[in-house]
Amino acid sequence: MCGHYGRRMVKDPAVRNVALLAACQALGMSCLSLSMTISALVGNSLASEPKFATFPLALQFVGTAASTVPASFFMKRYGRRSGFSLGAVLGILGGLISAWAVFRGDFELFCLGSILLGGLAAHVAYFRFAAADTASDAFRSRAISLVLAGGLVSAFLGPELAKHTRDLTAPVLFAGGYLSIAVLAGMVLILLQFIRIPRLAVAAARASGRPLGELLRQPTLIVAVLCAMVGYGSMNLVMVATPLAMVACNHPFESAAFVIQWHVVGMYAPSFFTGSLIHRFGNIPILAAGTFLALACVAINLSGVEELQFWSALVLLGLGWNFLFIGGTTLLTTCYRNEEKAKVQAFNDFMVFGTTAVTAFSSGALYNQFGWPAVNLGVVPALILVLGAVLWLGRRRAMAAV
Repeated sequence: MCGHYGRRMVKDPAVRNVALLAACQALGMSCLSLSMTISALVGNSLASEPKFATFPLALQFVGTAASTVPASFFMKRYGRRSGFSLGAVLGILGGLISAWAVFRGDFELFCLGSILLGGLAAHVAYFRFAAADTASDAFRSRAISLVLAGGLVSAFLGPELAKHTRDLTAPVLFAGGYLSIAVLAGMVLILLQFIRIPRLAVAAARASGRPLGELLRQPTLIVAVLCAMVGYGSMNLVMVATPLAMVACNHPFESAAFVIQWHVVGMYAPSFFTGSLIHRFGNIPILAAGTFLALACVAINLSGVEELQFWSALVLLGLGWNFLFIGGTTLLTTCYRNEEKAKVQAFNDFMVFGTTAVTAFSSGALYNQFGWPAVNLGVVPALILVLGAVLWLGRRRAMAAV
């Protein structure tokens, strides 16, 4: 009986794809968590002024936002595997160019490498939607959640690689980290060749469905996009400035890497049960909980600058991001038909990563101009807006059910 069930699970394309995509998520997000750990410090060493320290990381998010729309439509026409493979190639090039820029001490070249890594990030972000492509309605929230759970590996692999490769190319610091990114992206490229997600039929690939303007009149879609936008943007604004704030408070680099590591744990470890929680309780309570967790992060960060406060705040921030991002993604998948998914997913991720780019640009400037408290207070109005929108949608649904 058990053997028959096991064989059925292996043959289930959704299960196979989720396993492979989770592995790719682990490696792809390790590239990005490694970059997040060292980018601001490398930028600070290469930039002409300290205020430009987070500029390359901001450009990485610009690259992500700029790649979301073409990536989505490329995959609609040529399939998920081809699109994801292109993203992996961008990651390889981004890692190699960034490493060469560090060797040369070339800030502009480092910015170019960061933009290419943003292209990798855009394609990695679509892994969650690819998991939903072959999943049943009952399995969809779990499929999305389990693929994102692959990012838990990145909580350890990325920061650990950052620490162990820092002196690999001494006296030039951190170039080894970007060479590691190129290797990890190459591993993603290999694994991607084994996923099996059918391409859309020719008619479906050419069909466009309802106009985007009509789709955007759905309250559920608006709330879904808003939750993902604010969840990601708030997380990014605080997270990007955290290594700078910790070093300024005389905490060593290893402590900053440790805090980022556990922040990523907070982002992805809950994914093992977030999908089940959504399936049991619905999206509204999970989205509201995510907002409260992000607000709790702000309160802790404002209470002091000890390592324990940075650590606990960033863990809660990661958990809040998880609830808001997975909840928003699951909610979004209920708002479109198969032939409409490319445009809706592209719009959603463009808005999400466009917001993330803005917060990455503003994080370093906000920190240098006004300090660590201002960075944290800056996310509060948006989180309150999301909480209000979620509660409004919940009340609207409750009234419609009467």
